[in-house]
Amino acid sequence: MTYDVAVVGGGPGGYVAAIRCARLGLKTVLIEKDAVGGTCLNRGCIPTKSLLHSAKVYQTVKDAAAFGVYASDAGFDYAKIASIKDGIVAGLRGGVEYLLKEAGIKTVAGQGKCLDAHTLLVDKAGTVSAENMILATGSETAPLSFPGHDLSGVLDSDGALALTEFPKSAVIIGGGVSGIEFAAVFRTFGAEVTVIEKADSILPAIDAEVSQTMLGIMRRQGVNIYTKAGVKGIEKNGGLTCHYAKDGKELSASGDICIIAAGRKPNTHTLGLEAIGVKTDGRGYITTDDKMRTNIKNIYAVGDITGGAQLAHAASAQGIVAAHNCAGEERCMLSFAIPSCVYTDPEIACVGLTERQAAEKGLDVRVGHFSVAANGKCRIMNERDGFVKLIAKRDTGEILGAHMISPGASDMIAEICAVMRSEGTIEELADTIHPHPTVSEIVMEAAEDAFDLSCHQPGTKGNSIQ
Repeated sequence: MTYDVAVVGGGPGGYVAAIRCARLGLKTVLIEKDAVGGTCLNRGCIPTKSLLHSAKVYQTVKDAAAFGVYASDAGFDYAKIASIKDGIVAGLRGGVEYLLKEAGIKTVAGQGKCLDAHTLLVDKAGTVSAENMILATGSETAPLSFPGHDLSGVLDSDGALALTEFPKSAVIIGGGVSGIEFAAVFRTFGAEVTVIEKADSILPAIDAEVSQTMLGIMRRQGVNIYTKAGVKGIEKNGGLTCHYAKDGKELSASGDICIIAAGRKPNTHTLGLEAIGVKTDGRGYITTDDKMRTNIKNIYAVGDITGGAQLAHAASAQGIVAAHNCAGEERCMLSFAIPSCVYTDPEIACVGLTERQAAEKGLDVRVGHFSVAANGKCRIMNERDGFVKLIAKRDTGEILGAHMISPGASDMIAEICAVMRSEGTIEELADTIHPHPTVSEIVMEAAEDAFDLSCHQPGTKGNSIQ
């Protein structure tokens, strides 16, 4: 049977692309070698956020006295927490399976390999033919090859998520999003946690003020964090000891487990790309245009394998763009307004340019800033750490970036993305009436502060928004 579209990979890029193709009237087949939902649903976004939510509930109970509520003997059952996580994943995966079936999409189990521009060989099901292909095979952890990386108890993110017994101590190699979220989970439940990061700061890809604020918060929470530190090896001596170098000194940190949370690589080596001439960038990432089309006009690529933002929501958006182009409805991917989030406590959310990036581009900007501690709803919640920062062009008011460390940041960032997407300005954001009391008022206040007009923090005489 020949299909209109064959989608290879059932993660958030692939399954969303398949469903959108079907909704657009295209006969669609989805090829998946493992479980639909991909890394995000099965071994990433969803299970980690389930653990983080359980940790937040535990912390809330421990802090209940601050609200006049007394809850004695707060405790946790990590095996139960892990079981809840697994139940959420299974339920959502079942939901995706139902949506694929309801949309009339044929699902084929197996690993797909391109034989030519219209034919795929599926290792468990023979060949599949299609007018168009959407490649969405995602990424996997990139192994690090220092001595001891293969010892028992040295885990990647998959292994850390599979734990059912709580470790009393953990060493985490990598201070990016994954490493910091695992650090937040284990430290909140009481483990001794050490994070070793080779860059100058944790979360090196985000705004420096945000990362430094989170560094201070996590250290205050008791997480041992060492930046500009290079791992030399791991040895087993009862537990695990990680040896690293910092400032010319040889140091070590010990833990019951060691989590390697550094680096990913694209799952493109099994696709047969060279045989059919699909271009990659030398690292295995597929080159696409803004329509998500490869150099072969009927083959598209979406998600982590394209080498852009390795985020589930970015993959889904790219999948939708590819689907519409397969249907002959021209769409382009707008990559400037893709948010990224870190689900720590408080949360972090960012979109667009940082102050440093704006300066490097020579842009004349105005910056608005407002503190969590000055927000009424945050004070009610006993939340005092964090801020919202907005960056806009001085002459036009175009919003270039937003950077938040705040309760609910992952929800609030969508407001900024919508304004950026619709070419709104920081003036319009400042003039948008926000409900009171809400955390979202911080966004409005930060926009007003860009003109020194915020009424709820000290400022200068002000400059007219008009």
